[in-house]
Amino acid sequence: MLISSNLLLPPWLQALLAEKFFDACLTHKGARKNEKNIFCLDCCISICPHCLSPHNSHRLLQIRRYVYNDVLRLDDAQKLFDCAFVQSYTTNSAKVIFLNHRPQTRIVNIRGNNCSTCDRGLQYPYLFCSISCKVDHILTTKGVSGLSSFFCDCKFLPLSEPGSDDGLMTPDSVLEPTGSAKTSSSSGGYGGVDCKTLACTATTEIVRKKRSSLTNSCRTMFPRITEISSNLMNRRKKAPCRAPLY
Repeated sequence: MLISSNLLLPPWLQALLAEKFFDACLTHKGARKNEKNIFCLDCCISICPHCLSPHNSHRLLQIRRYVYNDVLRLDDAQKLFDCAFVQSYTTNSAKVIFLNHRPQTRIVNIRGNNCSTCDRGLQYPYLFCSISCKVDHILTTKGVSGLSSFFCDCKFLPLSEPGSDDGLMTPDSVLEPTGSAKTSSSSGGYGGVDCKTLACTATTEIVRKKRSSLTNSCRTMFPRITEISSNLMNRRKKAPCRAPLY
């Protein structure tokens, strides 16, 4: 987080924002898939899939990795936080948001739409690039009393897909549409088609139509040449004739 002290936050949120995930579990060193990519909200610790047995009745949060940063599925995050105006991404048919702010790699565009906390460039009308940036902004502007509307009352939080997800996500992602800044579990869904897919489909159809019209026009203008070239291409190859020996 960007604030100097996070002692004002609940213990589980302090641990969640400060935890370093995807390190090897020391308890299960020799096991496969022993990365600590699960966070137990009741124990305030990160665990690996092999440590799940003692935590089955606890609130568990799956942490995922996207472009070397920790992300949460939007559906999971909305059960704990108010995610309005936090920029989301769609990857692997799932909407995700970043847990912590990311280091700046480009010069800040002052005229553009930037994060209210760390000045990272955002798509309009989003205000925050991550959960930690929104928490920092609330503490700075409203104080501790402003956090009461930020948290959701979540008594039960099981893993969405236990044992079938290693938490790694491919880097093929797209931004959410600009009209979906106030995210909710019922808005958007996973069955929609993104703009990239629609654009590729439309481009393919245009290319096919152009090729078809071009071929038809050539046949109309040069019918004889088209027929001759067709006959030449379809002519079977005869047996080769050897030169006479002298």
